[in-house]
Amino acid sequence: MPASRPVRQRFVERLLRSREPSVRWRTRVRVLGERRSSPAIRRLEDEVRRSPRARALLRRGDAFDANHPARIYRYWQGLHWALTSLADLGYPPDEPSVAPLVRQAVDVWTAPRYERLLSAAESTPGSARFGVPVIAGKPRRCASIQGNALLYATELGFVDEKVDRLAELLGRWQWPDGGWNCARGPTAHVSSFMETLVPMQALATYAQRTGNVRARARAGRAAEVFLRRRLFRRVHGGAVMRRDFVRLHYPRYWHYDALGGLRGVAAAGRVRDPRAAEALDWLEDRELVRGGWPADGRYYRVARSEAPSAEFVDWGRPDRRRANEWVSTDALAVLASADRLAL
Repeated sequence: MPASRPVRQRFVERLLRSREPSVRWRTRVRVLGERRSSPAIRRLEDEVRRSPRARALLRRGDAFDANHPARIYRYWQGLHWALTSLADLGYPPDEPSVAPLVRQAVDVWTAPRYERLLSAAESTPGSARFGVPVIAGKPRRCASIQGNALLYATELGFVDEKVDRLAELLGRWQWPDGGWNCARGPTAHVSSFMETLVPMQALATYAQRTGNVRARARAGRAAEVFLRRRLFRRVHGGAVMRRDFVRLHYPRYWHYDALGGLRGVAAAGRVRDPRAAEALDWLEDRELVRGGWPADGRYYRVARSEAPSAEFVDWGRPDRRRANEWVSTDALAVLASADRLAL
């Protein structure tokens, strides 16, 4: 059951007093709708730039010096993930010190092999080195990678011809049902939630910034993948697709949950579609009595090492009884987009 209006108002006021400038930015810009161009938000973005969290995200060692995709993409310490997080935190656009890092990552994800579509009976672990396999008429590409690159390049203010190319590559790989999939076997016939979420949000954001009509249409087609399934249910029988889809997380990286789906559908301008109503009801039902939303789980661990899935920053311990500021600002932003904020 949703929290009362006074409880929600007090929680938003608490977020506006957060010690994390990024939490204040997410609340003011994404929840309350303040313009990024305003002097007050520009000052806040400069505070984000100087924050310990942003500095830690940019401290990625030799990942910045390598052009090999494996190092750029290393879970969750590679440059790719640092830029993904910075873009989501309100890091200021057009920051000169970040420009070469964005260009380095975009260069990797627009390499010539991504231009090549190769007909194949099935995909193998090494086949991506030569091009994008096309199996049973469908390109098999982990489009969340190029999707995240398009999203952070756009959000960080570095749209150029290569970034335009990212949007075109995503369009080239889009499946007939509107999404993307990198399944290796020939039997895959529908898009993957995990591979469709980020490209949808990225294309929608890119379209908002550039006015690109094709990108907007592609994001709208991708939204149908989620809306047809009410964000977390199977088409046939209506069962919940996966338990993790109805749990809350931050960051999601390339993973999916229904809050991430609602955020992506909102970016595509489709969150008020009646088929999103059940997921919105679910989200409001998860609101804590004292306001805010918890993190049910996480996809990372905090470690000062290069261990798999290790992070250099902490996004909050999962606790179903305590509000997580990152999850909560995402939830409030979705409810604002759906006209359910009621402050």
